[in-house]
Amino acid sequence: MKGFVKDPDSILDYTFDWGPWLGATDTITISTWVVDSPLVSEGGGESQTDTTTTLFVSGGVHGNNYEVINSITTLGGRKSDRSIELRVRNR
Repeated sequence: MKGFVKDPDSILDYTFDWGPWLGATDTITISTWVVDSPLVSEGGGESQTDTTTTLFVSGGVHGNNYEVINSITTLGGRKSDRSIELRVRNR
């Protein structure tokens, strides 16, 4: 699981590039996110292209670590999940 450091007051975007996994012919049709509380998925902060998914996240408590999970379904019927760990630290 890949990790990032995030300040509790920041609002940052996190993107998964699914392109290499999808190959040349498949595309993302559905993307959903699960965000550990007290992190917040910023309203309207979710987006996707044919090969990437992005989420804007705010919040968190200094010293805590949180998991953010992205689940996709593709036009070809494949399903997969990826996750990142956000380490919240005052910066």
